Amino acid sequence: MNYPLLKLAAIDIGSNAVRCQISAVLHYGDRYRLKRVEYVRYPLRLGEDVFASGRISPAREEKFVKFLHALKLLMEVHDVAHYLVCATSAMRTAANAPEIVARVQKELNMPIQVIDGQDEAFYINRVIEHLLEDNKHYLHIDVGGGSTEFNIYHDRRKVASQSFEVGSIRRMQQEEAGLNSDALNGTWQRMEDWVRENGRKYHVTRAIGTGGNINKLYSLAQPSLDKPVTRRRIATILNNLTKMTMDERVNVAMLNPDRADVIVPAGHIYLSAMEWSNINQMIVPDIGLKDGMLQTLFEQHFDEIDPLNENADHLPLATVPGRTNGME
Repeated sequence: MNYPLLKLAAIDIGSNAVRCQISAVLHYGDRYRLKRVEYVRYPLRLGEDVFASGRISPAREEKFVKFLHALKLLMEVHDVAHYLVCATSAMRTAANAPEIVARVQKELNMPIQVIDGQDEAFYINRVIEHLLEDNKHYLHIDVGGGSTEFNIYHDRRKVASQSFEVGSIRRMQQEEAGLNSDALNGTWQRMEDWVRENGRKYHVTRAIGTGGNINKLYSLAQPSLDKPVTRRRIATILNNLTKMTMDERVNVAMLNPDRADVIVPAGHIYLSAMEWSNINQMIVPDIGLKDGMLQTLFEQHFDEIDPLNENADHLPLATVPGRTNGME
């Protein structure tokens, strides 16, 4: 039976990996949902080149173009109606990014939006804000390979945000080079100052963590279903992982190689932010940039999804699946 489904796709070109998610729009009664039908992740590691040399190497550029070609074919097989491609820290830092974006446009006819930290926060906000409780104060922490985004919410409204060029790959390269934590022109110190100042100003009491590394730390912590993970538990896991060799992280902790080397530097960013803001528990909802991109596509093309809708000024939320854990 051929059951028609409108499909949307989001491609997130990160500093550590490129992710593509294809979701179908489900509509039953007055409820809309985005159901994942395909998810592909490839650890391209653009950040390894960019944060060391300032450019994407020719070899990695070739892999990048080939992988995007594969994703284009995958979207064609799925009959994707609309898609969005966004690139973050590594691409906005790379000196040759404009040339690569132009090449992808010419060869594959795929437009790439190289977005800044504010745009990242905007997309993630599209899904985060619907998980929040009224009259509560939250610090949202999103750690990528090249940057970390902070957002503060009060009563479901974002009241402050800031992006810092500190991420898991940057931190890993610093540590491997023997640099201290406040290298790179004091960015780490500015990040600490911002979190401390705004945490006190807005009286934050709850943390929300997004990103691949905190999702993995959450699964390693194995808290009760739909429960937040404690700061102490994150610290324990990071301490255990720090003592492991790469061989042990891959074969004992069962981490993918591209996760095993960055999870500790990323984890320390989450843990530090919780310490600076004096927060003891973190919600980890398993959503991120790609989910916000899909929600944006849903809203942009809602007239096509439901052409008879009479309430176009009040678009319904398309529920994004994920862990729906709340704070006790």
